Amino acid sequence: MANINIQELLESGVHFGHLTRKWNPNMAPYIYTERNGVHIIDLYKTAAKIEEASAALQKIANSGRKILFVATKKQAKDIVAEKAKSVSMPYITERWPGGMLTNFVTIRKAVKKMASIDRMKQDGSFDALSKREKLQINRQREKLEKNLGSISDMTRLPGALFVIDVKKEHIAIAEAQKLNIPIFAMVDTNSDPRPIDFVIPSNDDASKSINKVLEYVAASISEGLSERKADKEKAKTEKETAKKAAKETEGNTEKVAAQTSAEKE
Repeated sequence: MANINIQELLESGVHFGHLTRKWNPNMAPYIYTERNGVHIIDLYKTAAKIEEASAALQKIANSGRKILFVATKKQAKDIVAEKAKSVSMPYITERWPGGMLTNFVTIRKAVKKMASIDRMKQDGSFDALSKREKLQINRQREKLEKNLGSISDMTRLPGALFVIDVKKEHIAIAEAQKLNIPIFAMVDTNSDPRPIDFVIPSNDDASKSINKVLEYVAASISEGLSERKADKEKAKTEKETAKKAAKETEGNTEKVAAQTSAEKE
């Protein structure tokens, strides 16, 4: 796992918190000082928390579970989509669909509906519909794609949630809490860190800050996926070697049996 560079965090503005009058007292342990009415986050604590979160995310990725990224604020959307795609993880960057986790069965039905429309277009049954029906179905497909397209491969509940801005994504956090899904989050000085399992104290408003933190996070997930792939290949090789050895042993046994039989005759 990459070492966290404090200078890089500093240059990316990860240390800038909110105005002191907007602070949440529960963030006090992560605040270094106050400057010009703005709280400054302790970057050494941020670095330690990124390392802690990265190690846990690496393990989850290695186990084969999905990590669902959630960021619907404007300055985080594109960055989150790009980083999540780079490690083949699902993400929500449009409005959070209520019941996304607590009513996952219904969400899966909507995803299946999207797949069935795609099948209609492939098998030609879509062409047999009227112009009006085609228009309605296309609109429905576009809406589903916009809200759920990024989670179409998520066949079961995620192994973890990674959130940018815990105040804005409070519904997602409440749902994850209900289901005991571990929550990782970038938490700014105006937010309550208590519902979060893995707090990364950081500026969650600036795109440079979000990008820098997610760089480390994506790298650790990628490492976990690579380890999983290597473990699978190793297990496959070992299985093939064992199979080959068993075959050779079987062949040798048959040879010995044949020789013994010949000698007796």
